[in-house]
Amino acid sequence: MRSKKGLNLSRMYSSNFSLHKRHKRNIKFIIIHYTGMKKESAAIKKLCNPKSKVSSHYYIKKSGNILNLVPDLYEAWHAGKSNWKKYKSLNKYSLGIEMTNPGHQHGYKKFSKNQIISIRKLLKYLMKKYKIKKQNILGHSDISPERKRDPGENFPWKTLAKSNLSIWHKLNTKIIKKFRKIKLSSKKYEEKFINNLNKLGYVKIDKKKSSKNTKLLVTAFQRRFRQDLINGKIDEECFLISKNLLIS
Repeated sequence: MRSKKGLNLSRMYSSNFSLHKRHKRNIKFIIIHYTGMKKESAAIKKLCNPKSKVSSHYYIKKSGNILNLVPDLYEAWHAGKSNWKKYKSLNKYSLGIEMTNPGHQHGYKKFSKNQIISIRKLLKYLMKKYKIKKQNILGHSDISPERKRDPGENFPWKTLAKSNLSIWHKLNTKIIKKFRKIKLSSKKYEEKFINNLNKLGYVKIDKKKSSKNTKLLVTAFQRRFRQDLINGKIDEECFLISKNLLIS
């Protein structure tokens, strides 16, 4: 059926949600995921299986068709252990959108054109309905960098930003690419870079494992904002991007 501002949306029931109904104003984030499974049918089945204890509010099929699995005002189980700025356990404050994609473990692919059309329409609708800021449209890897890679480097964050549905830097990519793989001049600037990431919302994972923690944060940042080279290493290009995002 077609409803909700022209969305090609069907309702399908998942019992995997918390029974406490939340207030509309508590929905502050949208978290985007990929399924990471070989078959679309198996992914949908898992999200609706009570034994799996996972779910999402929306599911975007490869065809672009959208399934509404959990009502918006109930907490779906999609984010798990997660942090962003002062928020912990983002299930409480977010809507989850799953998208069909085999993921990095099963031959990661580009998302289909129909999926991109649908995610744009769905984001536009939900952001308006719940007054969600574009800064709060996040990937699972943003909020759980120590364990998640989705929606991954093939997800079109830059395209969404052009429609004001996400954030992206305003730097000339050809110019900043010249600063790629150039190490920062001192530890001081590395600390400034990590501080920039913290201001954006990325949260330090484990102070006892600072080097590993830093690489995970940098990798998550690159998957989002420097998608053609993900090496977990801080360089001048990454520093310039992080700085520009804070003033964009």
